[in-house]
Amino acid sequence: MCLVVLCDEEERVLGRQEAPGRCPYCGGTVVATDVESSCLFCFVPLCFKAKRRFHCTLCSRRLVTNP
Repeated sequence: MCLVVLCDEEERVLGRQEAPGRCPYCGGTVVATDVESSCLFCFVPLCFKAKRRFHCTLCSRRLVTNP
C-alpha cells in the first residue's frame, strides 16, 4: 500500500518596509516583510495567513518580537 500526500505551502512577499530600531546583535537596519502563506492540498489552496517578519539587513538574522 502506498500513500502519497500532496501537500505544499507557498509563500508570497507582499511588501517590505524599514522598521524602527536597530538589530540588537550587530546594530544594522531592521526590515519588516509582509508575507502571505497558503496551504495547498492537491494544488487547491485551503487557507491563507498573512504574517509580518522582521530581519536584519546587515547580518541577515531573523528577529522575533515579544507580544
